[in-house]
Amino acid sequence: MATVDITGEQFASTVEDNDIVLVDFWAEWCGPCKQFGPTYSAISEKHPDVVFSKVDTEAEQQLAAEAGITSIPTLMAFREKVLVFSQPGALNAQQLEQVVDAVKALDMEEVHAHVARSQAEAAVAAASQDGTQIPEA
Repeated sequence: MATVDITGEQFASTVEDNDIVLVDFWAEWCGPCKQFGPTYSAISEKHPDVVFSKVDTEAEQQLAAEAGITSIPTLMAFREKVLVFSQPGALNAQQLEQVVDAVKALDMEEVHAHVARSQAEAAVAAASQDGTQIPEA
């Protein structure tokens, strides 16, 4: 599958509607982004089961801000709607293949359990700060 450009309006549905989504946050003026682009495109052809998307941070400044992008290129990987990888900097082909393979190999039951535990801990911490009592299970 070739890379696809996505906008802020398409971002959520792209992540929600696909099992594995990689997102390359880039800009036209960025030298490392231009170097990484052909590598990203070439690897996308080897993995038709993965959505390789690109977000132009100049055109999609609000999305870039919401995603916490402070350096480009930044690569994010989502699996089953969960952000499982985020790293600034251009990767070489071998490194990108390793990321794709690692994301595919994740035990998502374990990842979802970890996310649920983290959310529960955050809720307990927030409740203890505002004085709300959470009933024990």
